[in-house]
Amino acid sequence: MEEFDPKLNRFECISCGYIYDPDEGINKLNIEAGTAFLDIDREKFRCPVCRVGFGGYKDIGPKSKPSGFEENLTYGFGFNKLPSGQKNVLIFGSLALAAACFLSLYSLK
Repeated sequence: MEEFDPKLNRFECISCGYIYDPDEGINKLNIEAGTAFLDIDREKFRCPVCRVGFGGYKDIGPKSKPSGFEENLTYGFGFNKLPSGQKNVLIFGSLALAAACFLSLYSLK
């Protein structure tokens, strides 16, 4: 498994579930995009949703990290190594394709 730079990691608020993404920053708090969570002022920072402090966040890793538990990533046909966004596209794309095929049966006489 490749190593990720911890400065690019996203952090999730334990209280409300808000996710700080360093690629986006927080306009409401004047935190520019590209600012790592660990570089934010720990004394002044508050969650923009629930106002919890810096210590109320946990590291959830980068966006491109595969979703799921580490021991389960080797099972299946390789789908477990996909990030969650790609899994969603695969799942909902195949559902849309199946629905389109089912609806096309109405065109038969």
